[in-house]
Amino acid sequence: MEEKFGSRNDVIMAGLGGMGVLSAGKILSLAALKKYRYVSWLPSYGVEKRGGLCECTVIFSNEEIASPIIDRAQSLIIFEGSQLKAFEPRILSGGIILAESSGMEDGREARDYKIIEVPGLEIAVSMGMGQINNLILLGSYVGVTDAVPPELIEEELEIRYKTRKEVLKRNQEAFRRGIELGRTVEG
Repeated sequence: MEEKFGSRNDVIMAGLGGMGVLSAGKILSLAALKKYRYVSWLPSYGVEKRGGLCECTVIFSNEEIASPIIDRAQSLIIFEGSQLKAFEPRILSGGIILAESSGMEDGREARDYKIIEVPGLEIAVSMGMGQINNLILLGSYVGVTDAVPPELIEEELEIRYKTRKEVLKRNQEAFRRGIELGRTVEG
């Protein structure tokens, strides 16, 4: 499949602490290292242990990355639907927002970007574990953008969870469900 953004991709992942935002970003960045020459993963979070705002910026490119800090990105992944309004100004013109559909509020800006509502939490709960929502959303991002081959993400999951076979299997299933969802939405 052809990448939709070319040789440089950037994504801001945002949500609340404890939702797996930083884990998903780290998995994406480690997988991207196998395909791109330059990768940056920049986490940002408050002092709260759980529940505070957190985000990470992942940039992967075949050209040098001038700065890991960006104001606006090609893609946003919003893990908590209620945070859409707060992060919406950070999407570039023509970009894609993947947002958890539960908790979404009305009143979006009228701008030129594509928004894809992902029922990740609903799917995660139906699979028996709400905590895998982060991998469903990550899979949706991969399914929509084709920025990183799914096999590279799966390799990272294998590395991370190889000693915990049940967790690995569950996480792989969640990631694959997200890919299917992303590809279905994209057409």
